[in-house]
Amino acid sequence: MLEGPKVSQSELAKRFGVSQPQICRIIKNRERILTEWHRSGDPERKRKREGKDVALEAALLRWVEGSRAADLPAHSPLLHLKAKHLTKALGQPNPEPGGHWLARCGAHHNVAFRKPPVEKEDMEQPTVEHWANTVLPGILRIYAPSEIYACGETEVLFPNGSSGDPLTLLLCANADGSEKTPLRVVGGSPRPHCLRGVNLGQMPWSYRASGLASVTAPLFAEWLEEFNEGMRRQGKSILLLLAKHEVHPYLQLSNVRMVFFPPATALAQPLDRGVASDLKGHYRRRVLRRLQVEHSVGPPTLLDALHMLAQAWGDVCPGLISSCFRAAGFIPDAETPSLVPAPGSLSREQLERGGNPADVEADEDQEAAAEKDAGELAAVQPCPSEREVWASLASLRRYLECRATSPDLFQAFYELEDTVHVLSAS
Repeated sequence: MLEGPKVSQSELAKRFGVSQPQICRIIKNRERILTEWHRSGDPERKRKREGKDVALEAALLRWVEGSRAADLPAHSPLLHLKAKHLTKALGQPNPEPGGHWLARCGAHHNVAFRKPPVEKEDMEQPTVEHWANTVLPGILRIYAPSEIYACGETEVLFPNGSSGDPLTLLLCANADGSEKTPLRVVGGSPRPHCLRGVNLGQMPWSYRASGLASVTAPLFAEWLEEFNEGMRRQGKSILLLLAKHEVHPYLQLSNVRMVFFPPATALAQPLDRGVASDLKGHYRRRVLRRLQVEHSVGPPTLLDALHMLAQAWGDVCPGLISSCFRAAGFIPDAETPSLVPAPGSLSREQLERGGNPADVEADEDQEAAAEKDAGELAAVQPCPSEREVWASLASLRRYLECRATSPDLFQAFYELEDTVHVLSAS
């Protein structure tokens, strides 16, 4: 209308039912109004309204643009979690952003929070040979083996009745095997009764729940934030290699550089070269051993399974992890370390023999002490039964679960429990 025949402001005011000064202001600010109207991308929009959280909206839109530029998912559940983290980072006192706020934000900026269609050109991926021989070596060159990490998921069964319930494990370790992050276990039960009263922040594992007992994008993003915070406290800047998947969102982190390897190489990642299967073997052995004493301690609970998984993860030796990284080509060429068990763990052969050198030395020390004090004892305490021993171990573990100040305390308890199992089987 402004481009057509000239019409007086009074006539325009009568036609649209507004005042003449309002028409005057619109004509005066014509260029600015048209610019903002085109920027919004919504032709039906009649009013210019700023959101209550302008800074949060701007930060979230920048993150969406970065994710889409990297061809990574930016769907509603992940955006909801990212908005929650941004709210805390910006120090806003507002409550957690809800789904309605996210929908209004998308409508306000004409943004559909879903992954855009993939063009044919974008579907062309570099060959596995090019990525393995050219891209990957250039990335690994600037990192030491202790700074190269890989993460992935694997599934085990929790022995619950005749079938068993699935549990998904999120594994992460570095290339020289010097660090294995605590297990993140995802199950189907949101509030297990057996975890009540447990000091979850000091356990050598962590537990989360999802509908299908599988890792979701929000759960993985939460783990990434915690992992980055742990690296920041250590003063380390590391490389994290992982498969490109819809549940693996890209986050801009301060101390973690995320690199996604092509989907065609997903089966060649280090953790699938033998690390996950070794952990499952240790876990299966511990479950079978636990079932042998079920008459004394009762059927295993989810809490028992979480501890057995943490023990099995500790049984995976650093040499095996390093060899799997090297076999996958995710570590620079170096001298291959020998595959020796991790300190404090028990090998299958030692368990079958019913003891190890440490057990023998402990027995000799106990016998010497008993002979020395034999004349001073007025009465000899009878040897506890297996039921009493397992009950005492259960009480000690429960005390640590409620009062532990560090996850490291459980390593000593796990070694004690292994020793008791060996003595019981001899």
